[in-house]
Amino acid sequence: MLGFTAEQIEPGLVVPKLGNTYSGASMIGLAATLDAAKPGDRIFVTSFGSGAGSDAFDITVTDAIDSGEFNRSAAPSVEKLLANPTYLDYALYAKHKGKIVMQK
Repeated sequence: MLGFTAEQIEPGLVVPKLGNTYSGASMIGLAATLDAAKPGDRIFVTSFGSGAGSDAFDITVTDAIDSGEFNRSAAPSVEKLLANPTYLDYALYAKHKGKIVMQK
C-alpha cells in the first residue's frame, strides 16, 4: 500500500533469522539496514505491538555515515552476528535465566 518493494524491506527483516525479539526487533532491523545504508537513503522504521502502541521513524541517512566520523567496522554487522548462530534448547535457556537451579 505504501509502495515499498521486497528488496527495500528485506535488509531490515531479521526476525526470520533471529526469532522474535519483540521490542528489540525494530531496532535490530534498523541496525541491519544502517549496515548497508548510503548517504541520501531514506529509512522508514515502524513497530506494532499487541496491546501496546506503535512508533514510526522517518530517517534520512546523511553524508556523515561515510565521512569517517563513524567507524562502521568498530562493531560487527548484524549479518555477521547472525552468520554463526548458537542455538539453545529450552533447558539451557531456563538454566541461564535462573528458572532451573542445579543442586550441588
